[in-house]
Amino acid sequence: MASREITDELSLTVNGESRRIRGGSRLAELVVLLGLDPKKVAVERNAVIVPRSTLPDVVLADGDVIEIVHFVGGGDGRDGPDDDTWTVAGRTFRSRLIVGTGKYKDFAQNAAAVAASGAEIVTVAVRRVNISDPKAPMLTDFIDPKTITYLPNTAGCFTADEAIRTLRLAREAGGWDLVKLEVLGEARTLYPDMRETLKATEVLAREGFLPMVYCVDDPIAAKQLEEAGAVAVMPLGAPIGSGLGIQNRVTIRLIAEGASVPVLVDAGVGTASDASVAMELGCDGVLMNTAIAEARDPIRMARAMRLAVEAGRQAYRAGRMATRKYADPSSPLAGLI
Repeated sequence: MASREITDELSLTVNGESRRIRGGSRLAELVVLLGLDPKKVAVERNAVIVPRSTLPDVVLADGDVIEIVHFVGGGDGRDGPDDDTWTVAGRTFRSRLIVGTGKYKDFAQNAAAVAASGAEIVTVAVRRVNISDPKAPMLTDFIDPKTITYLPNTAGCFTADEAIRTLRLAREAGGWDLVKLEVLGEARTLYPDMRETLKATEVLAREGFLPMVYCVDDPIAAKQLEEAGAVAVMPLGAPIGSGLGIQNRVTIRLIAEGASVPVLVDAGVGTASDASVAMELGCDGVLMNTAIAEARDPIRMARAMRLAVEAGRQAYRAGRMATRKYADPSSPLAGLI
């Protein structure tokens, strides 16, 4: 009986779709055959990440399950009057506004909003490459990761294991170790599952990641995350995408006062005044997506958010006046005509 030749076809599952390829093919050949740039994707074979440098060496086998991912939508800083900067995990930024990259009508609008916001960091989701249209535009074609810091996040993950797997792929795709971790408890509220979040934080920190962590607005939970290895804590102001603004100013202030890592309000911002409030409470920054992307004029709103964050920060540093029970005239009453 003749042995099978190397030219026999293999049956693969690539990003959930059935594919056939020549027997003996290497993983790098598959990526190129799909019309993808190996420098812009991360590859997982049978639930194990394949380092990019070894793609040409890995021989595919019949039945392999392949996942190929990239970053999807999920600025330029300028000096303030006294170059007021902030630092996370040893990296210093001028802009205290971080923006998301989801919900925009297209990548061009997204890029314009980032520029108008002055943001130096954008969050990006990790999603499967569309292998049916490998030439489709990618976020990296519009927002250059060499000039804007990409913050891969775990949006849509509901377990620690899912989040850890996602960020391992993100590190392979782009080499980033500064990441945003969120582990959701349920789809209705998108509130974080703090038990799974804490578990994921510990694992990621041990593996050399620098996780900025989305959490409940609880000072105790925030401190536990910090002790577990979080390089920043990001309490929600209100449910994700709600636009309700900061619902509990007391706990946000307590978190900011008690933390030894940066504190950024993440989720719930609806308009510029919400961003100012977050900064006036002593937070180091604000992260938002929907408030800009779903505004009638996203570019103008991005500019407004930039100014609001700057104004709130300046107000916090200036120190607000004391509140009083009764009126106190600005002009003295003595000497009235």
